[in-house]
Amino acid sequence: MRPLQMVDTGNQYLKIKKEIDDAVIKVMESSQFIGGKAVNEFATDLASYNGSKHVITCANGTDALQIAMMALGIKAGDEVITPSFTYIATVEVAALLGVKPIFVEVDKKSFCIDPAAIEKAITPKTKAIIPVHLYGHAADMEPIMQIAQKHNLFVIEDNAQAIGNEYHFSDGTVKKTGSIGHIGCTSFYPSKNLGAFGDGGAMFTEDDSLAEQLKMIASHGQSRRYYHDVVGCNSRLDAMQAVILGIKLKHLDEYNNARRKAADFYDAAFMGHRNITVPFRAENNHHVFHQYTLILENVDRDGLNSFLAENGIPSMIYYPVPAHKQKMFDAFGGNLFDLPLTDWLTERVISLPIHTEMDQEQQKYICEKVLEFVNKN
Repeated sequence: MRPLQMVDTGNQYLKIKKEIDDAVIKVMESSQFIGGKAVNEFATDLASYNGSKHVITCANGTDALQIAMMALGIKAGDEVITPSFTYIATVEVAALLGVKPIFVEVDKKSFCIDPAAIEKAITPKTKAIIPVHLYGHAADMEPIMQIAQKHNLFVIEDNAQAIGNEYHFSDGTVKKTGSIGHIGCTSFYPSKNLGAFGDGGAMFTEDDSLAEQLKMIASHGQSRRYYHDVVGCNSRLDAMQAVILGIKLKHLDEYNNARRKAADFYDAAFMGHRNITVPFRAENNHHVFHQYTLILENVDRDGLNSFLAENGIPSMIYYPVPAHKQKMFDAFGGNLFDLPLTDWLTERVISLPIHTEMDQEQQKYICEKVLEFVNKN
């Protein structure tokens, strides 16, 4: 059996090695490493894939979120509503801008922000809602957009973990996550479903004016070279990452389907076990399984994590400390938020290896070891 990894980017690369190598060599021969044709072509292809009018690339997913807030005019003293059960980048950028994150609960089944909790958290200072499509499952965007419209709020989608997911509205409309809110943000960190060989990010929008703002802010606030209209930053996707991502984009649906197939295998092994809850799949969206995350009940989660490691199986706890309990948010009153469901989840979730290169021998071994520990304990 091949060694187990949380994400097997090496073997994924070997399947498209010639395409990648040829494309990277062309970039080196062109000596156009920043911006230019390669980046523009990838942005165009990604916009077409995601059904978005504009794609603006940047250096990473965290920058994408920060630039989005800056483009929307969200400033110090404002508030944004966000889940606490998320990676820290989602809310870190708010703090960097002096914006107060208002942490709310998630839905127990989907792990995504609870629309009912959003409405209760709105104040006169609220400027935006930041739903996170966590682990590859889409947040329930239809009611979220309705709430945003009712209260004149912006919606910034954190789509770092769910690129390729299709969300179905009640009227039959289907949109990919990242193309629904005012701005969608994504990451191309190597372990993502669409991962670079370094770092990268992108922003999606339908709004022409917002697209111009995003583009300017990401490039030192320039409307044209050496003419700086707004305060910006330096956040660029390099050409080598762009050509690599352009090739992998052609395989993204294939990659997501491979993840779903792996999730099906896990589901069959764990479904119905009294101590294990398998990931929820809502009928109105197409889960892309960036992570395969179980909820354990009456099981020593940390003990299982150690037991799997002892048996050569990597597993991860995303996330052991929710954002509202991180020290960095004490100054924003994070420790004053009471989120019992979020706390409950952080004590019970564990993510198993899932990626495009998994085979059934590997998964069978993982399942056997998980059940061995759970059934004995």
